[in-house]
Amino acid sequence: MSSAESTGDRSGKSRGEPRRVRLPGFINDEDIGLGDVAKRATSIVGIKPCGGCSERARWLNNRMVFSKRR
Repeated sequence: MSSAESTGDRSGKSRGEPRRVRLPGFINDEDIGLGDVAKRATSIVGIKPCGGCSERARWLNNRMVFSKRR
């Protein structure tokens, strides 16, 4: 059994590298994490951040990043 199978990760990527999703036309030149997107969306609708919000945003940023097509 490989390490990817034992952790339940089927992508074959290590946990240290975030999954990159390309969204041409939606993202500026810099990459943006999923946590930053969630932070912006909740602040726009008027939800005030709590103490755990920055920790969740950091965790989400490490899991998925939106980037422009290169």
